[in-house]
Amino acid sequence: QVRLVESGGGLVQAGGSLTLSCAASGSIFSVMGWYRQAPGKKRELVAVITVGGRTNYADSVKGRFTISVNNANNTVHLQMSSLKPEDTAVYYCNGADDFRRDYWGQGTQVTVST
Repeated sequence: QVRLVESGGGLVQAGGSLTLSCAASGSIFSVMGWYRQAPGKKRELVAVITVGGRTNYADSVKGRFTISVNNANNTVHLQMSSLKPEDTAVYYCNGADDFRRDYWGQGTQVTVST
């Protein structure tokens, strides 16, 4: 059974930092990443990382967020700094395997207050 379990969300003031973690099990993923969905908006890519370490970020988070992965234990992290109110959303962990099947975590709320 494939499971992606997120942790680390919460409430933070603007300018603050949070780190999200996602523990994956049950499959080997070639790409892992984070997506987010704000109220009334579509889910959007935040950052992805391949098993080889290549990364891609949304323009809105470049320079503020850093994605990393520990391939030994299939855990992906998202370090978020200089947070803005517009970063408020539910953040979802995603894993894609070699057959391009997508798996999702249950989501973790990040709220940035002014």
